[in-house]
Amino acid sequence: MEWTRGWRDKVWGELNQAWDILIIGGGITGAGILRQAAHAKLRAVLVEADDFASGTSSRSSKLVHGGLRYLKNAQIKVTLESVREREYLLKQGRGLVNRLGFLYSCLQGDPMPGWVFGAGLTIYDIMAGQWSHRSYDADDMRELCPPLTTSALRGGYRYFDANTDDARLVLRLLRESVSDGGMALNYARVDSLLRTQNGQVCGAVLRDTSGEKERQTEVFAKVVINATGAWVDELRDETCLEQGAALSLSKGRRVEQKPRLRPLRGSHLVLPLNRLPLTRAVSFLHPRDGRPVFALPWEGAVIFGTTDVDHGPHLQTDPSISSAEAEYLLAGLWSVFPEQELTFNDVMSTYSGLRPVVNTGKADPSKESREHAIWDENGLLTVSGGKLTTFRIMARDALKAVRKYLGRIPFDPNTPVLDSFPPEAESLFANSTTTPAQQLRLLARYGSQSTQLFTADSSHETIPTTPYLWVELRQATRAEGVIHLDDLLLRRVRLGLLLPNGGIDLLPRIRAIVQPELGWDDARWDKEAREYAELWNTSYRLG
Repeated sequence: MEWTRGWRDKVWGELNQAWDILIIGGGITGAGILRQAAHAKLRAVLVEADDFASGTSSRSSKLVHGGLRYLKNAQIKVTLESVREREYLLKQGRGLVNRLGFLYSCLQGDPMPGWVFGAGLTIYDIMAGQWSHRSYDADDMRELCPPLTTSALRGGYRYFDANTDDARLVLRLLRESVSDGGMALNYARVDSLLRTQNGQVCGAVLRDTSGEKERQTEVFAKVVINATGAWVDELRDETCLEQGAALSLSKGRRVEQKPRLRPLRGSHLVLPLNRLPLTRAVSFLHPRDGRPVFALPWEGAVIFGTTDVDHGPHLQTDPSISSAEAEYLLAGLWSVFPEQELTFNDVMSTYSGLRPVVNTGKADPSKESREHAIWDENGLLTVSGGKLTTFRIMARDALKAVRKYLGRIPFDPNTPVLDSFPPEAESLFANSTTTPAQQLRLLARYGSQSTQLFTADSSHETIPTTPYLWVELRQATRAEGVIHLDDLLLRRVRLGLLLPNGGIDLLPRIRAIVQPELGWDDARWDKEAREYAELWNTSYRLG
């Protein structure tokens, strides 16, 4: 089903079918499970309380990495899985998952000797089946990265990882899942779970949270998967009933569930590339606490992060950077790029994501394991932990777990997780002024929809200081399930991160594209523009 105008009414009208799997959560974990379920020809539907990828999966560090830093904590399994999945996604997601060179800077006073990092890189490369790292002295490091002017530099290493646009990866997985028979619906909140007379979860009551219509419906499925990331405990606490109780919904007894997750906040600064001109990512140990931090070029800007702090219990509001985190990150930038004289005024935007880390009680949040976990509570199958890089492994393990409810699942593990580019891909650019790099980028982001993208508008004008084309806004509003303005500017395209003031200065031109496509009247546009500005100033502006 295409996400064109009127699509939500069609989906709501079809939710009363009998489903094999109901997936709750529209981030990378849920999208990966839906993709694998569609490959297995299961009747699967995914629902998300807000927008697709609106949580952690649009606010990650944008890395598809091998988990190098986990070696320090002897997390060998997660590192090995991550390295292998990184290489797989580099092949599968060409143009969307891209190899990225890193320079690790060894600094005077580092708590970890440089040779230890080099030994870790050797293990890293062995796991990847390729030799790609090498060492450099301080002069060579400065030649490779001129902004690296700190007098504390003692040398370093070059190695490779990968980066991505996390929200676009989620969108592509969902779109291709829908094309293969799955169903995905944003702005559909679970009000409660449905249960059989013996207390087994058998579905959910959904409520439309789009603000466009008031509606509610019951959705029944053989198994319900909780893939809500950092919010899994909230769903468990609200809906889990006493084990073994024979009850109806009206008589159900709630029991306190022991939290399984430790939400950790990772915050980032986004700076213009002309203030920190990097062609490679630069990583180093922060001088205050020895945590690894990095600056990486991304979408024509530079991201610097990340922090790793306990977020606390307040999960209902958008996470945002604290003043302490901002000062910590700026201090890190000053320590290795002193001559750039960066200040808070250089920061275009910030963003913070919540890592769904399985709680093992470590005093240091950074030492918590990044492995995923799956547990079953009265038929509510919760999948959490893990990393963006390993979403495919998490999805496979989830499908193994649902065999208890569905029996044998005909699934070919060799089926590619992403579809190939459309056969007419080469001809799409016959009359285009786009560069080969732009062409690959567009094909990777839109997949089978690339044809629609290039027939939507004959102009391929780029939005200033960004890699985006104006036509991408038209395609997103026309066929990518946009409900609110922030869906468009923060996730379908990333103008809210890449432009000063979140792109608010461009709203008149954006309005000319968006308003007719979505059928908004002037009152609706004014409301959306006001709410977007409020959200950006609250959660994405520094200070």
